[in-house]
Order: sequence, then C-alpha cells, then structure tokens
Amino acid sequence: MAQTTTQDGDSYTIVIFRGSTAKPLRFSFSRKLLRRLMVCAGFLALIDLAVVSHYVVRTGEVWELASFRSEAMSAREQTAAFTTAIDDLKKRIGAMNEVNQRLRVMLGIEVPKSGDMVNGRGGEEVPILEEGALPSHNENNSTSIGSIPGGPQDGVEGTDQHLAVGIAPSKSHLEAVASVKDGLDWLERAATAQERLLSELSEAAEQRSTRWASTPSIWPVKGWVTSGFGPRISPFTEKPAWHDGLDIGAAPNTPVRAPAQGRITSTGYDPKLGNMVRVDHGYGVETLYGHLAKAVVKEGQRVERGDVIALVGSSGLSTGPHLHYMVKVNGQALDPRKYILE
Repeated sequence: MAQTTTQDGDSYTIVIFRGSTAKPLRFSFSRKLLRRLMVCAGFLALIDLAVVSHYVVRTGEVWELASFRSEAMSAREQTAAFTTAIDDLKKRIGAMNEVNQRLRVMLGIEVPKSGDMVNGRGGEEVPILEEGALPSHNENNSTSIGSIPGGPQDGVEGTDQHLAVGIAPSKSHLEAVASVKDGLDWLERAATAQERLLSELSEAAEQRSTRWASTPSIWPVKGWVTSGFGPRISPFTEKPAWHDGLDIGAAPNTPVRAPAQGRITSTGYDPKLGNMVRVDHGYGVETLYGHLAKAVVKEGQRVERGDVIALVGSSGLSTGPHLHYMVKVNGQALDPRKYILE
C-alpha cells in the first residue's frame, strides 16, 4: 500500500507499506523536482509527437514519390511506344505515296518524266580524292527520295529530325512529348494529303471505268468475216472500192449484241445499208449496224454491253445474210477489229 504525504510546503513523501510487520519504505522529493520531471516528460512527449508526425509525413512523401516515379516510367514507355508507332506510320505513308504516284502515272493524272524509268541514273559526280579520301558533300545537295505530300516539299516540317525509334536516356520527358506531338501533327497533314490523292485517284479510276464500259470490245455477232475493213473488190461492180466496215456472215435472225454501253440514236432504213441501228457510246465513239432483219430497240433507249439490239438479215444492198459493222471515232471510220478483244 502506498501513501503520499506532505512533510512541508516544498516536498512530497511517498510511503509504501509492505505488511503489518515489515518496515514501510519512504521516498521524499521536493516540489521543484516534481515540476522539473513534469516539464521533462512534457518535452519528451512533444519531441516524440514531432518525430512520429515527421515520420508519417515522410512516409507519405516516399509513397507519393514512388507513385510519381511509376507514372513517369509508364509515361516514358508510352511515349517511346508512340514514337515507334509514329515512325512506322511514317514509313507506311511513304510506301503509300509511292503507290499513289505510280497509279497517278498509270491513270494519266501525271505525265512521267522522259528518260529510262527502270534504269534511270544521275546526280552530281565528284572526283575521288587520292589515298581513298572521301569527298565532302554540301548538305544542300542531299536529295529526298519518295517525298510525301505534306512533307518538307509542301512547307511541312519533316519528321526525321523529330521522330526517333526510342527516347535517349538524356532526353527529357517534355522533349519526348513535344517530339511525339510534332510527329502527330505531321502525320495529320500527311494523311490529309494522302486522302486528297486517293480522292483524285478514285475519281480518275471511275472515269476510266466509265470510259471502258463505253468502249466497244466484243464481237457484235457470232459468225465469220466475209469482208474486212479497207480496200476490196466490190461484189457489185467488181472494181476496187473502199469498205468502211466489217462484214460478218451469220445465219438469218442471229442476235446482234451491243459491244459496249450506249444510247440508241437512230433506227431506220437506208437504201444501201437496209435496216440499220446507230449507237452513240460517248467520248466520240459511235457504232453502226446494217443489213438487219429488224431492230429490237427504240431510238433513245439505253443499252449495256451484251444487250441484243437487232437480228441479222440481208436487207438493202446485200448478197446474203450478214452484219455490216462500223466503228466511228469523232466521225472517222476505223477498223472494227481494233475494238474487238474477245
């Protein structure tokens, strides 16, 4: 049992009773000492609280720093991936540009430069110096191969100085992000230029397709050639004469088919050609069919390649059943064989 007593106004005594027979223990200390102990205990408590608070704050900062580092590493990896993807897209656009240029030449949108397109060679020649020394070249003499519309030739900055396969360790993250942004801007301009080229190619291909559909290319009737285009001996006068078409022998009432799409401009009778049909195919191309048994189309009617337009006969000035087939381009009669591909 412990008991605290006060001996005087300046000290305290603590008495500890250990039993009925044992002598009690006494501890005396002054009030000033107690105050000092309490001050030290409070000071130690404040120090401990400050240490704990500092530890908690520092621990949070360490976790936050670790999170920032993780995000920075992830951002660097993503930036490197974007840079690699942009470089790959740049190469693809370059290949696409080469294909576009070839198609533009093939479709007649651009006329190729004269010279050998297969083994074309050129460039400035510089003598080789002695002892194997290489001559110096001016940077302005470098040539860009397969330039991409929207690139340096079109007032757009190139990507070689902006794009890299990876990010160098010494390159800051902000510089890498700026490089990716420049690359994306370049790709946007290059893609716009390629869309314009593809639109032109599509339009040209459509025009070529329409023109091809309007160009005679098949036999108008199944049979055999009885008289070709050009000079011949007239079967009526037995004198030299010019034949402005192709005579194709066939059985009476054999179907006559349009060799290309077009519009029927006239059907009627001619004293020499007999029953006839005239077809306008556009682009200055016109075909004529004579000595027919009858026409099965009307004036103004649209026809497609392979449509039946008449039947073989022997009307007009004729020695027997056949088709007189003429092809005119801009009003001039040409050999129909040049317009028969099958």
